[in-house]
Amino acid sequence: MPTARRSPLLSASGFVTDRTTRPRTRTLLATIRRLSRDQRQVVQVAAEFADSDEWIVAGSATAAHWIALAADIEVSTAREWIRVGRCLRDLPASANAFAQGVVSYSKVRTLTRFATADNEAELLALAERTPAGHLGRSIAAWLERTSSAQQLERHQHSRRSCSWRTEPDGMTTFTVRLAPLMAGVLIARLEQAVMKTSPRCEESGHWPTLAQQYADAVGALAEPKLDRRSGGPTGVFEVVLHVRGDGCTLDDGSPIPGSVVERVAPTGFVRALIHDAEGRPINASSRRRHPTVRQKRVVKERDQHCVDCGASSLLEYDHVPDYAVSGRTVVQELQLRCAPLPREAAFGSRLKTSAHLKGLDSLTF
Repeated sequence: MPTARRSPLLSASGFVTDRTTRPRTRTLLATIRRLSRDQRQVVQVAAEFADSDEWIVAGSATAAHWIALAADIEVSTAREWIRVGRCLRDLPASANAFAQGVVSYSKVRTLTRFATADNEAELLALAERTPAGHLGRSIAAWLERTSSAQQLERHQHSRRSCSWRTEPDGMTTFTVRLAPLMAGVLIARLEQAVMKTSPRCEESGHWPTLAQQYADAVGALAEPKLDRRSGGPTGVFEVVLHVRGDGCTLDDGSPIPGSVVERVAPTGFVRALIHDAEGRPINASSRRRHPTVRQKRVVKERDQHCVDCGASSLLEYDHVPDYAVSGRTVVQELQLRCAPLPREAAFGSRLKTSAHLKGLDSLTF
């Protein structure tokens, strides 16, 4: 019999046995435990109900439709309950971890999309040590390591999709699943549009949020502006593919099959970024105000993300100290920061001296 494991929530919080804990904390933790227990029962019984003939006798189109009507939820939610419940029958270790509260329903939903009898133990261990919000990317990296490039590319191609629905306020929500390369191209175009467009204060007196600026960029894609000389869409953007010894990724770290890199390499622009013996990118310096392409690649390889908040998109190169003070541009005095941070500072006080992110490293096309 497997050894009982304590829920990460209970073992990490320290709130359960602490008598001095605030009452709302104790109540919330107890409610979360009940919710997790009830969720386990719901998916189990939902799967059993779907495999019975009770929903047929009731005259329902499907078991999911009956559950959706009874629980007053969307049919897609009911289908997911049934799917998870059925999958857990063939994944005893995951079902046991779910029952003990070692993994949450959020993690189980992700696990059951990829786990099999052969890889369950490895993926479950990955789920136990990875926060729920990061599990999807961790499994993507695992798939990159354990699948051939052709298998991964076929899998991603078969899972592509696009759907939309009308919300109660009349707006439309899109859900799109794209292969990494196509997603990288779309993200690059959206980031380029946001970086090149100065936000304006709205009639309400509020500045548009970053999410709203992205939405405006998506809307602009439906109305492409043509370049007068070429007749094609305006603007130039780059999609960066990192090719390293441990695999290939997009600039934000999303794994990408090596076969995709091989396919775009003949038409891409290849740059080599040399590292020293300790794995640090080699320095480059200049007295120009704006960083050179090589300096940008060195700083991006070193910092990877915004040094303040950890974001990986809409980044700028900030001088620390400001160029007005130092009069030079060297790698040691450049830092990656979110574009919205200097932009917000400009609204309140002054605009930081920075250079917009245009090119990164390795392979662009």
